[in-house]
Amino acid sequence: MKEIELYIVIPCYNEETVLPITSKMFLDKLTSLIRTNKISDSSRILFVNDGSKDKTWEIICNLAKQDEHFIGISQSRNRGHQNAVLAGLMEAKDKCDITISIDCDGQDDINAMDEMVEQYRQGCEIVYGVRSRRDTDPFFKRFTAEGFYKLLNWMGAEVVYNHADYRLVSSRVLKEFANFKEVNLFLRGMFSIVGFKSTSVYYERHERIAGKSHYPISKMLALAFDGITSLSVKPIRIITALGTVIAGLSFLGVIWSIVMRLMGNAVAGWSSMICIICLLGGVQLVCLGVLGEYIGKIYMEVKHRPRYIISERTEEKKDTDGDTKK
Repeated sequence: MKEIELYIVIPCYNEETVLPITSKMFLDKLTSLIRTNKISDSSRILFVNDGSKDKTWEIICNLAKQDEHFIGISQSRNRGHQNAVLAGLMEAKDKCDITISIDCDGQDDINAMDEMVEQYRQGCEIVYGVRSRRDTDPFFKRFTAEGFYKLLNWMGAEVVYNHADYRLVSSRVLKEFANFKEVNLFLRGMFSIVGFKSTSVYYERHERIAGKSHYPISKMLALAFDGITSLSVKPIRIITALGTVIAGLSFLGVIWSIVMRLMGNAVAGWSSMICIICLLGGVQLVCLGVLGEYIGKIYMEVKHRPRYIISERTEEKKDTDGDTKK
C-alpha cells in the first residue's frame, strides 16, 4: 500500500493563547496516523500566519525548531481567513498527496481525520467535514447559519450543508483548483464547482479551547454576502423580476388613474403619492446597491492583484540560522 503524504493546513491569526495547546493535539494526531501506517513520516503540519499582531509567528518558528513535522509560512499582512487557507493549500499542493484544512482553535474534531484519510483511500478526492449538530452554538448563530446554507442552496450555489473549512482535498484537485483565479474567495462553495468524487464525514464541534473568536457577527455577515455574490447571479435576476412586477403594477396604476379621471372621481391628496415615491425610491436604491456590489467585485477581479504574499517561511529561517552558525 502506497504511503500517503499529508499536509495539515492551519490558518492562524492572533492565536498565541490557543496555539501552544492545539499544536500538541495536531502533532499527536499526526503521529498517530503515521504510527498506524495511514500516512508517511514525511507528512507535515503547516501553519499559515495571517499577519498576526501578537507572538503567533514566533511560536510557529519555535515549534518548527522543536519538531521537523511543524512548518510554517507567514503572509506579508493580514488578508483574511479564506486567503490564508488558500495560501496554505497552494503552498502544499506540490509537496503532498492530500491536505486537510482545519482551524487552529481546536473546535473541529481532529479524530475525524482518520475517517477522512480512509475515504481518500477508497477513491474520494474531496472529503467534507460536516457538523452533525449545532447544540454548542447560541440560538441566534444556529438560526442564521442554518438559514444561510438554505439561502445559498436556493440561490443555486452548490454548498454542503453545515460544512465550513474543515475538509480533505487531494493534490489532484488542488492542481485544478489553482486555475481558479477569483479574488473574492468563498472556498466552501468553490470546491464543489471543481468536481471530482466527494463524500462527507460527520463530527461534533467542540467549544473553543482558549482565546476568543475572530469571527464577530460583522465578519460572518460579510462572508455570507461574499458567498452569495461570488457563487450566484440570482440576486440580479431577482432585481429583474422585481422591476418587472413593479412596472406591471405601475401600469395598472396608470390605467386606474385614467379610469377614475374619466369617471370624475379623481383622488386628491399627496399622502398616497409620497408613499409610492418613497417605496419606489427605496427599491431602486437597494437594487443599485446590489448591482454596485457586483460591479465592485468585477473591479477587484480585473486588476489581477495577488491574493496573498508570503513574506517568510520557517524552512528558509532554518537555512539562514544554519548558515549563521557556520
